[in-house]
Formats: sequence, structure tokens, C-alpha cells
Amino acid sequence: MPLNVDPLNEEGLVKALSRPYREDVDVAGRLDGDVIVLGAGGKMGPTLVARIARAMQQAGSPHNVYAVSRYSEPERLREIEEAGATAISADLMDEEALADLPACPNVIYLVGMKFGASGDASRTWALNAYLPGRVASRYRHARIVALSTGNVYPKVSPASGGCTEEDRTDPVGEYAQSCLGRERMFEYFSRRHETPTCLIRLNYAVEARYGVFLDIARQVYRGEPVSVEMGYVNTIWQGDANSVCFRALEACASPPHVLNVTGPDILRVRDIAEEFGRRFGVSPVLHGTEQPTAFLSDAARCHARFGKPKVTTEEVLDLVAAWVDEERETYGKPTRFEVRDGRF
Repeated sequence: MPLNVDPLNEEGLVKALSRPYREDVDVAGRLDGDVIVLGAGGKMGPTLVARIARAMQQAGSPHNVYAVSRYSEPERLREIEEAGATAISADLMDEEALADLPACPNVIYLVGMKFGASGDASRTWALNAYLPGRVASRYRHARIVALSTGNVYPKVSPASGGCTEEDRTDPVGEYAQSCLGRERMFEYFSRRHETPTCLIRLNYAVEARYGVFLDIARQVYRGEPVSVEMGYVNTIWQGDANSVCFRALEACASPPHVLNVTGPDILRVRDIAEEFGRRFGVSPVLHGTEQPTAFLSDAARCHARFGKPKVTTEEVLDLVAAWVDEERETYGKPTRFEVRDGRF
């Protein structure tokens, strides 16, 4: 499925990210009961909710899609409501608010704190580890797909092919440690209540407004140095990640099913910078010493079950280059993918 962002603006991008695949519609047609997405107001949430809502509509499903967030950005609320989902404004750390949420049989959990984690460790652990336990208890009779990160793995060499779901976890820094805490809470309650659960270890989702590609493209475009200390990355188009997160409701199990979600290729940061340099007609400025290890995941299990991503790396590089060249709006939030010590 070729990437089609038309027009080349935020409206066209949102449509591309939230356009359901045939497989999404098939799952929507089989799904029993409503879906609730917790933490729906972040970078991933609005287009994931819209994809689910549209898949439900195309499947003729009678079920509802609820999207819960504090909605600090009104634009995200508008996107969700226009897609046909029901937005619920709530602070999930409020026990009464959590208890009042609809008792849906299908839960997708996106809540998390990354940036600022090193400066506010207690809040990081509260959101990333304490709250998952409260949610897992509240929705003990549901299926739960919970977003995690590939940062729970140790750094490995590109020659290894990346960490598999059977490899040991070894998180570096408060953020990654608290994310493993999130997984452990969902695992505990899954085992205790036999709650079918799927843990999604994602890295790195990319689109035109945010992501590793955007970070590198803007640096190349502006003539700024591109760090190659973290010399390699995995990426996946955010739309493909959205599709897997939804379809993973059918992969839930107790104990939890763990799933690495990323693209099939290990990409060299130096090569990405040079690709953008070719598109912009400039020579990228590289700095630092390429280290022999990086945060890398092997998503073969995911690809075997759900198929490989439909959108290619080349398509996303072309989109991001065009987006940067036309100075389109971005989230203004660098990923800091180059950080090696886990301090975000």
C-alpha cells in the first residue's frame, strides 16, 4: 500500500495515519464489544483512535470507541470527535475518574512519561508503573494491549539482528526502568486475574511531525551536526504501528504476549543523514564516534503474525523530506534517540 499524503499538510497526514487497512476492518468486524483507548491525547493516540473508529464504521460494527485523556491540546480532541469516537476528558490518576470510565471489554493503554523523566523520577514511576497497576485492576475482565518500549532491552550490536522477545531485559535509566515496571504490573495482574494482555515493545514510530527521521532531516536541512554516537535505529511508520496496536487485541493472552513492533530493517544513522542530504542537495555534517551497540529489536514474531509494515522506509524518507522542505508544522519535540545513558 503506497503512502499517500494528499494534500501535503496536516489534514492529509492525519488521513494517511488513520486510514484503516483491510486487516483492521476485518478485526473490527470480529471484535466483541466496545474499545477504550487510555492516554488518547498524545502523539499516537488521535490517529490510532481515528483508525479504529473508521474501521468499526467500515465493518458495520455497532460498538463504540472511547478515547480518554486530559486533552491539554484541544486540537487532539477535535481530531478524535471528527473521527466518530467518544472523547472522555479525565485524569487517570484520579481514582474516582478511573472508576467512572466505561467498562469496555477491549482496552488499549498508551499512557506514559518519557521526557523530563530524569528530572521528575517520582512522577515518572507513578505514571509508568503505579497507574498501570490501577488500570489493570480496574479492567481485570477486559483484554488489554499496553504500549511499552524497546528501551527495556540492553543495547546490542547490529550484527545480532536486534533483541527478540525471549532476550533478557536490562533497562538503562529511570525512564526505561519504569517502563519495565509498567510491564511487570500488567504481567502481575494478568496472571492474578487471568486478564488477556499484550505488551507492545515499540521502537521507533515515525511520521512527518515527529520521530527519528524528522530529527535527522531538520538537522541536515539546517546544516546542523547529526550525532552518530547511536549509530543504528529501527523504525516503523506510525500508521503501521497503529494497525498492529489495534489488531493486537486478538493476540492477548495470560501470561501476557510480548510483541516487538518495528520495521524489518536495521538502519544506519549515517546513511539516513546522507539520504536526506541527497534529497536536499547538501552534504550532511556528522559528528561523534559511532558506537558498536544501539537499542535494536527483532520484530520477526510481529511480522509473522501481522505481516511486514506496508509503508516502506523510502516512502517515509520522501515524505519527511518534503515536509521539512515546505516547513510544515511539527510537534517540536525531539526524540533524543541519540541518548545512550537513558536520561531523558
